[in-house]
Amino acid sequence: MEPRDIIFSVMMVFSTFVLVYKLVYSYRAGDPVIVMSAVILIGMLAILFLSVGERLRRIEEEIKEKERSLRVSMQSVEDEVREKVDSATRRLNEVREEIVKRGYR
Repeated sequence: MEPRDIIFSVMMVFSTFVLVYKLVYSYRAGDPVIVMSAVILIGMLAILFLSVGERLRRIEEEIKEKERSLRVSMQSVEDEVREKVDSATRRLNEVREEIVKRGYR
């Protein structure tokens, strides 16, 4: 969690408190339950945003790790295939040379 996210969340809760407080008390219906409910609601919403952001970061890291693992696996498969192709090519060249030698004899 970045400090910037926490600061934004605190500002979100504080601004909600001020907004609801001014709104409720300007209509002379000064009920502190309404103010606290709105502040708690926005606080929970801020926590939800932070939680989703953290979960997305974890998923992104897992994807990067799997991508790295896949690249390593692909590289090893590529190396094995290259070895086998080189071996088969060498063997074919040897057979070709034997056939050419027999043709000249």
